[in-house]
Amino acid sequence: MSWAQILPMAFVMIAGPQIISSFFFATSENWVKNSVAYVAGALVSVTAVVTVAYFVAKRAKSAAGSSSSGGVNTTLDWIVLVLLVVLAIRVYATRETSEPPKWMARLQTATPRFAFLLGMALLGVFPTDILTSITVGLHVARNGDPWYHCLSFIGLTVLLVAGPALTLMLLGNRGKEMLPKIRDWMNTNSWVVSEVVLVFFAVITANSLRG
Repeated sequence: MSWAQILPMAFVMIAGPQIISSFFFATSENWVKNSVAYVAGALVSVTAVVTVAYFVAKRAKSAAGSSSSGGVNTTLDWIVLVLLVVLAIRVYATRETSEPPKWMARLQTATPRFAFLLGMALLGVFPTDILTSITVGLHVARNGDPWYHCLSFIGLTVLLVAGPALTLMLLGNRGKEMLPKIRDWMNTNSWVVSEVVLVFFAVITANSLRG
């Protein structure tokens, strides 16, 4: 059931500038192409990092052999737990309770190429996101589940990133009125949701260590 356990981690991925950028792209001059490009960049980077982490952990387990698999699993659990603690500290330390940075307003006149590169950077290189993706890949491999279990996390992350654009497509002008309010709420409160998710995942990992 690792595919279900990792789903909430998608909310940690998009909390902060990742989802706020989505809102700005959704209200940009070329919002359809910019939003698609941003989502595509996010998809590429998240998939790449999760996949690398998964196969590195899987190879480590294979190299250790069946006789040492228990020790490798324990090591992976400790690594995941340490990453979760680091993530929790970082999320709290970088929480935002003010208006989005002024530079984000420039995203409304961005090009699709820039949107794609920003999607790759924010969801692939941004410290919180790369740690989260690594944690997910390690967790799935540690449980001995196939790689495609990671797709639940990747898919939900991409869906959340696409949320603002989808809102506009479905609600039209009403969506335009709603987006700023949702953006402001996310900017103020998303860190709380992230902390709850991280604690939840830490409990799961701690239980594995106890077992």
